[in-house]
Amino acid sequence: MRIAIYAFPGVTMFHLAVPQMVFDEVRRLGLADWRTELFSDTAGAIRTAEGLTLSGVHGADRADEADLIVVPSWYEDGRSPDSGLLDLLRLGHARGATIAGLCLGAIPVADAGILAGRRAVTHWQAFGAVSERHPDIDLDETVLYVDHGDVLTAAGTASGLDACLHIVRGRLGADAANRVARSLVVAPHRDGGQAQYIDRPLPAASAGDPFSDVLDWSLAHLDQPLSVDRLAHRAHMSRRTFVRAFHAATGSTPAAWVRARRLDESRRLLETTQWSVEHIAEACGFGSPVTFRQGFAAAYGVAPSRYRKTFEAVRA
Repeated sequence: MRIAIYAFPGVTMFHLAVPQMVFDEVRRLGLADWRTELFSDTAGAIRTAEGLTLSGVHGADRADEADLIVVPSWYEDGRSPDSGLLDLLRLGHARGATIAGLCLGAIPVADAGILAGRRAVTHWQAFGAVSERHPDIDLDETVLYVDHGDVLTAAGTASGLDACLHIVRGRLGADAANRVARSLVVAPHRDGGQAQYIDRPLPAASAGDPFSDVLDWSLAHLDQPLSVDRLAHRAHMSRRTFVRAFHAATGSTPAAWVRARRLDESRRLLETTQWSVEHIAEACGFGSPVTFRQGFAAAYGVAPSRYRKTFEAVRA
């Protein structure tokens, strides 16, 4: 299989190396004759984000016969690709090549129109920009990659490893993917998605904001029942007025906001304490450990115990 990987000025070495390492390992292990080549808009050399110069990069025509075209990343400013790259992706897709946009590489794939009306993923920091440009794309923060067969997108940075191993698994089988993963000393499969990595800061409270006291009080009393009626009473408002004003101020319903804050606090406790799941569920105001586990898995795509193993701090 011929694999063409797009290299552009300023690309990081890590993003560029991930598909080469995974797919070239297939050949090194004798699993299949897969060949990777770097191409750019014009043949010659490119300078990476680390200041290194890569020579011998092929021109765009090298992607014309590739079975898999990979855009491993993209410019951090999310700029629109030029027409040459967009046409290359569209033509490659039309002739049957698989298109893969890893991390921010999903941006040019989306701009090419290949993801229209489909589910996709990219780095969580680009969700807003991609959603604004392509409101018809259903971005999913709970997965590390989304594969439609003809087009694949992956979440942030290291998720490219997961996506490339998935491609190996899909084309050569689980045993081949496991052998590649073992050779590279990486996990053959990771649970969850990037929702567990996304920062969700509270909206900034301005002076005189009638909700500041309510929000601060709620955060200090997450272990208690926080019904809409109780919060409205705290804000000295009727239930109906409070719900309407709360949404205008936070962009969320009171129930959804409280649930998100409980989950945020549970993440912090899983990362920084050795409390049991039962203790954390109680401290964060979940009705039961079962409710906590179900809500956590639904929000972050991973069980609390698995999350703790991933993020557990090194202790003395």
